[in-house]
Amino acid sequence: MRAFLEVGIVLYTLVSVLGSFVKTVEHGFPHQPSALGYSPSLKLLAIGTRSGAIKLYGSPGVEFMGLHDENAAVTQVHFMPHQVELVTLLDDNSLHMWTLRGHNGLSELLEIGRFTLTGPPGVTRVTAVLAHSSGELLLLGTEGGHVFVVEVPGFRELEERNISLDQVSSSIPDDYIGRRNLEHVEALQENPVDPDQVIIGYGRGLMVIWDLEKKLAIQHIPATQQLESVCWTEDGKYILSSHSDGSYCRWMVGGQDMNEEEKSDIPYGHFPCKAISKIVQLPTEEGPPFLLFSGGMPRASYGDRHCITVIHGKTHVALDFTSRIIDFFVIRDGPQRTDPSALVVLVEEELVVIDLQTEGWPIIQTPYLVPLHSSAITCSHHVSTIPLKLWERILAAGKHQNAHYSKKPWPITGGQNLAPDPPQRDLLLTGHEDGTVRFWDASGVCLYPMYKLSTAGVFHTDADPNDNMNQGTEGEWPPFRKVGCFDPYSDDPRLGIQKIHLCKYSGYLTVAGTAGQILMLELNDEAAEQTVEAKVVDLLQGQEGFRWKGHTQLDIQEDPVMFPAGFQPFAVVQCQPPAVVTALTLHSEWKLIAFGTSHGFGLYDYQQKNSVLIKCTLNPSDQLAMEGPLSRVKSIKKSLRQSFRRIRRSRVSLRKQHVNTQLQEANARLEAELAEMELAPVQRKIEARSSDDSFTGLVRTLYFADTFLSDSSHNTPSLWAGTNGGCVFAYMLRLPSVEHRADEPVTAQLSKEIQLMHRAPVVGIVVLDGHGAPLPEPLEVAHDLARAPDMQGSHHLLVVSEEQFKVFTLPKVSAKMKLKLTAVDGSRVRRVGMAWFGSSRTEDYGESGLLVLTNQGDVHVVSLPHVKMQVQYPCIRREDVSGIASCVFTKHGQGFYLISPSEFERFSLSTRCVVEPRCLVEAPLHSGCSNQHQSQPDGASSTHRYINLEVSLFSSCWCLLNTKYIKE
Repeated sequence: MRAFLEVGIVLYTLVSVLGSFVKTVEHGFPHQPSALGYSPSLKLLAIGTRSGAIKLYGSPGVEFMGLHDENAAVTQVHFMPHQVELVTLLDDNSLHMWTLRGHNGLSELLEIGRFTLTGPPGVTRVTAVLAHSSGELLLLGTEGGHVFVVEVPGFRELEERNISLDQVSSSIPDDYIGRRNLEHVEALQENPVDPDQVIIGYGRGLMVIWDLEKKLAIQHIPATQQLESVCWTEDGKYILSSHSDGSYCRWMVGGQDMNEEEKSDIPYGHFPCKAISKIVQLPTEEGPPFLLFSGGMPRASYGDRHCITVIHGKTHVALDFTSRIIDFFVIRDGPQRTDPSALVVLVEEELVVIDLQTEGWPIIQTPYLVPLHSSAITCSHHVSTIPLKLWERILAAGKHQNAHYSKKPWPITGGQNLAPDPPQRDLLLTGHEDGTVRFWDASGVCLYPMYKLSTAGVFHTDADPNDNMNQGTEGEWPPFRKVGCFDPYSDDPRLGIQKIHLCKYSGYLTVAGTAGQILMLELNDEAAEQTVEAKVVDLLQGQEGFRWKGHTQLDIQEDPVMFPAGFQPFAVVQCQPPAVVTALTLHSEWKLIAFGTSHGFGLYDYQQKNSVLIKCTLNPSDQLAMEGPLSRVKSIKKSLRQSFRRIRRSRVSLRKQHVNTQLQEANARLEAELAEMELAPVQRKIEARSSDDSFTGLVRTLYFADTFLSDSSHNTPSLWAGTNGGCVFAYMLRLPSVEHRADEPVTAQLSKEIQLMHRAPVVGIVVLDGHGAPLPEPLEVAHDLARAPDMQGSHHLLVVSEEQFKVFTLPKVSAKMKLKLTAVDGSRVRRVGMAWFGSSRTEDYGESGLLVLTNQGDVHVVSLPHVKMQVQYPCIRREDVSGIASCVFTKHGQGFYLISPSEFERFSLSTRCVVEPRCLVEAPLHSGCSNQHQSQPDGASSTHRYINLEVSLFSSCWCLLNTKYIKE
């Protein structure tokens, strides 16, 4: 009975605190988009990708995702008019019907049918799709020139209504040049004023207006240029066609057959131009219509530009994008929805929305689908529970930067966001290759951009200030205007941000870069001109025989620099050699920052702007540490060959003499260690690593702690550093009193040095107080946001290496307990983070846990202070090295990792902190009755698991505990 009660208590704790692993939402811009769709009645946007995903977006917070079972690209997306269904076409020629169905008061995206035309591939391959306004028909134009009519949602082919190529060919006048070879169906458009009429556009250029009821051609439009797109004007009187030679034509509907075009134009001159891939003409209530088309640029001069031209009266602008255009559409506004209000453009790397009603046509800032990778992401940092004052100051700084955006609200407003307001304000900071740090509101479903910090102004860079090739000049033709924020090119790769640390209580921020630069910044609400003081720190400490062969350091601006409102730098520490900064931490209460590279680590007092400590950790045999990563990029193969040759030459003599002795000693130590603790059957042996391994001196982690180092009765500030070679350094810090803090120097003295026997890299260090809880963050206790640490009981040191978790007593630093990584052979710890798991049932109860990510992509939760494995979940594919490397944990049991260069996947291990879309989309009032025929398909479960995230926490934890109880 007692054992059963104990299991029940643990079960209650796990269910209410840990819960199940859930992937909740994806942030950012879809990777490799391939199709765009929009429903004017639902006001929903749909994006299909080359990986087979379909994503729907409405008002901020309204998001849906589905995934086709087929590993094929989505080539077209079409909403059924006035309904909650949409159709996708994949490049394997399959059609799929999706619906937004209500379940428990929420909508979920489900696949309800799939269909493939039967017949020879060259004849039945679908090239054009028309969702008929009746909501009951799909017209499918094919590569063979036929048009098939399919009834939906059942996907029943109506053979008697099909339009064969023979029917069309027999009606073409004899004198038409292209009669014998019309090619594929390029376009299908419905007459806006007569749903029985559709225009069929063939690749060779011929267009035929077909009457669906009478089943005959009523007009032929004899264009001879290769056809690209067709647009029927809203009054039904004209048809616009665009062509491969960069021209477009306007044709009158009705009248005598074979009429000449009313207007033909090549907008950008008589030199050979690229094709106009899509053209749209929209009327306005007052004034001239809008004409919009993509492409058409002069091939020789501007063939590499990705442009959409907008012409309205005398205003003519060529919107110049930085990546390939996928598709575009126009949102209509006004009482009759006639006036174009916004142009929505999907390009390969971002979504751009342009306000067509405001003078100058400014861009509307997107609340989602923001290109996180506008410059490549190099690191991430998450900060939970931001104080309101700091939050408002960051928002205010961001508003100054966004003054050029349109004031109009976001025009895509479909659905209702039913998610509760976020319980706290969270920030996600991303560092980028161009030296910027971007602040994102990560509190809810939408990852919203708040503020962008640029560090490039502190340095002299390789950027050319006159490089404005994409900016339009007065009188230029075509009249280019650069739009969008995606910029994949970095002015200087040395600017890349590698580490970020923000103190949410003091407003101090420190960032470190690729060339050994560490910037100290303070939040200022006003623009200010100031000189940034620089301090050079030589981490080699004058050691002879070493010569840095990597990139040079960045040159700091000597003259005063005007910095805008926001985070402004006031001090720079420059490491020598200028290697990548691999570890960084900030203690805003002590006014200290610690930093580390592959050569050593240092401590800097940013109040007195003085260096406190320099420690070289470089192994004399580590020649690779003298090579900078940027220098190796130029010729990676050559550099690797040279590096390994140098290593062989430097080691060969030592190895002959000492290799046997070292191995024997290592094996003896290992056997003695293993004899002390019986290994469980699923745990693997830990193999000791050689001290000659490369980058053993690289600093992996730095940690500040107020704990017991000298004796058990006097706590003291300390700095802990862990290296790639399994070494931990502990320094005792002496801080002057508050009255003399600005005058007397801070001193550091080496107190402890721990060498892990297996020499695995140290990836995390945590000090636990007398209650077994991690020490609070700096200033957290002073702001009454955490209880003071227990200084009466003995403290413990938790050292997390790639191989195991080991607890030492303080101040003696004697091993107390350890846990070897319980996983399959070859598993290594890659990321660790402390988290507080609040109970979902009791507001005041919670537990601290250690979050662990391995190189196998598994996430573990380890309990503290007893260091026991609680749960394990597969999270990231083991092959996804960049995803594992990018993972960042939050303080409340969530995490982010990159699933592509432009998207974060968010997951949660906590029952209390789950951020997921909860939204409802209702059918339009005048929708058809096709919803009555919806049914749950057998294959919908794969999509359902991405949308319905309601999981049974109790059953999963009960199975886990019951299995454990039986084993015991």
